[in-house]
Amino acid sequence: MFTDSLILGALLIFCLRIIDVSMGTIRIIYVFKGRRWIAAGIGFVEITIFIYALGNVVANLDNWVNIIAYSMGFAGGTILGSVIEEKMALGFMTVQIIPSTGHQADLANLLREEGFGVTAFDAWGRDGSKVVLLVHLFRKDWGKLQEILNNRDQGAFITVMDTRSTKGGYLKLLKKK
Repeated sequence: MFTDSLILGALLIFCLRIIDVSMGTIRIIYVFKGRRWIAAGIGFVEITIFIYALGNVVANLDNWVNIIAYSMGFAGGTILGSVIEEKMALGFMTVQIIPSTGHQADLANLLREEGFGVTAFDAWGRDGSKVVLLVHLFRKDWGKLQEILNNRDQGAFITVMDTRSTKGGYLKLLKKK
């Protein structure tokens, strides 16, 4: 049967991997957002934890419980990291909306009334003229925009893009408030 120290050791490795893989996800996000000093600090802690966990596994390669705990911790850290990233909702996104026929003008006005910066421009599609709405927003406001679109125009074609940085414009005014 397993001893308490064997189980505790595997549990420690599992937890350390969850922590360091989650940190890796967050570190990468900070790199993409141009926050390299924060990313470097996270990376320092992340790799220190990683080396400790890996060292415990490599020192006892005949201990399959540690190997399984290490692998499960990696998988768990991947899931947890993505959940944390979603909750942090750092930065901006750009949403391109092509409203369905009949919702073109009033959807732009409604989004503006709800506090979104909207740029509308004419486009030509397979079925004729369209209006394309370009909405730049804080990622944390994505749920609100989705709710409006689901209630107002379920037939709209929506493209979501990550925005690395912005300068000026309506979002700049919102940031100051």
